Formats: sequence, structure tokens, C-alpha cells
Amino acid sequence: MKFYKPTTDGQRGMSRVNFRAMLSGHKPAKFLRSGKKRAAGRNAFGRITTRHKGGGHKRLMRDVDFRLNKKNVPARIATIEYDPNRSAFIGLAIYADGERRYVIVPKLMKVGETFVVSEQAPIQRGNRLPLSNIPVGTFVFNIELMPGAGGKVARSAGNFAEVIAQDAGYTHLKMPSSEIRRIIGTAWATVGESSNDEHRLQVLGKAGRSRWLGIRPTVRGSAMNPVDHPHGGGEGKQGRGLRRAKSMWGKPTGKGQKSRRPKKYSNVFIVSRRKVGKRK
Repeated sequence: MKFYKPTTDGQRGMSRVNFRAMLSGHKPAKFLRSGKKRAAGRNAFGRITTRHKGGGHKRLMRDVDFRLNKKNVPARIATIEYDPNRSAFIGLAIYADGERRYVIVPKLMKVGETFVVSEQAPIQRGNRLPLSNIPVGTFVFNIELMPGAGGKVARSAGNFAEVIAQDAGYTHLKMPSSEIRRIIGTAWATVGESSNDEHRLQVLGKAGRSRWLGIRPTVRGSAMNPVDHPHGGGEGKQGRGLRRAKSMWGKPTGKGQKSRRPKKYSNVFIVSRRKVGKRK
């Protein structure tokens, strides 16, 4: 981590990842980047579906390969680069046949190291293989939920899931949220942990850095009027006046609250629910 002297109010307590020590210093490949208009939390009708998003620095999209469907062809990591659209680092993988793709880089992987996507791949950092072929106790990331659909789980900085059991064609994974879930054994995952695990230690230091990242301010519900939020109202500074915290729409929210839909399609795959609140 890189810490700053308090020469200004914004730098007091500010910290960031020391990118110079972790990245290779290469510019992004032109044939794997493109421009794209950012949705800023709006849907196709222009209505806000995710609050507190908007503005921020302009970004170029990187074409990252989450499917990794080029099997039995070894690849070498040529660069390790920063991607403004995700917290983990990406690397330019050059396959033995000359094809180049961006992939999420595992933790501790260096420029020049190799990996392979194969059912018979050794259990080494960066190699990708079916969950059924991965032994118990191994850490994996970029995990598929359906075979061939591409990695969906544990893709952000420092994330991983742990293989804790193999049972009746399913693999039991302990997720980053502490949930234990069954995933079909023919789905693929990458061995190791996602890179840039120091991302969670960053302190932005000032409101401006949040705005550069496209994060808009959040107003507390208790600071609103009763017409705007269930926590609103009262003379002076008041508590929420409710036993359980609610969202703006009256739904349960906050630590210790169960917010999962009772009839969600994936309930049958959950072996143990995630631990919430202070006991987690």
C-alpha cells in the first residue's frame, strides 16, 4: 500500500494500491479495447435502477475473456494491467498458437508465467479445470454456475471460494459471503485467488475521489422527511424509531436482515445460508 503525508485535508489518512510495484507498465492493447457509453445506474427506459451512480472519469472497455474456452493450449502472461472497470488486475495472455486475450490475473502471478485450460491440468495457480477435478481445500475464482456460460462468481479483487466437498456430481463451495453452495461438477473454475487483494485496504480520503469513480453521494434515511423514507422525521437528530432497518421502499435492509426472496430459483443449491451481522 502507498500512504500519503497529510499535506492537505484530502491526503490526511488517504491510501492507495502501489500500482507501480504490481503492474508491468504496458498500455492496453488497442484491438482488445473499445469505447462504450456508461449506463450510470439507468435501465433501457432511462430510469434509475441503482442509486448513487453517475459522472466519473471516462473509461475504455477491455474485452476480458471470462469463458476461457480455448482448451489444451498453454498461454503465457505477457502483461499485467490496470482495468478501470473492475477491481482485479487483468493480463494479456498469449496462447501458443498466437491468439491474444485479456484474462483476470491470479494473485502472485508474474509476467512470463504460464497457465493452461484443460481437464487434466495440474492443480497450479492460474490453471483452469472442471470443479469435479479440483481437490477439497483448494481456493478457486472466476467460477461458472453453468458449464460453458463463463465465470460469474468470485471475480473481484482478492476474492476466492473454497472447495469443501465433492458429492453426487456436485461440488460444494464456500463462497466469499460464507454461504455454502452446490455447483454442478462440470462447471469450470480457475485455481488460486483473484489479484489485487489490497484493494479493500484503500482509503479514498476525500469526496472527490468517489466522484472520479462514478460514485454519487448517499443521504441517510434518518436525515430525510417521513414522506421520503421510513426512517425520516422527528425533531432534531433521532434514531430510526423502528426495530428493524428498512430501505426507502420499506423492505428489510442492513446487517442481520434476511433479504433473499423465499422462492428464488437457486435456493435448492444452497447447503448453508450466509452468516450475517456481527457474528459473521
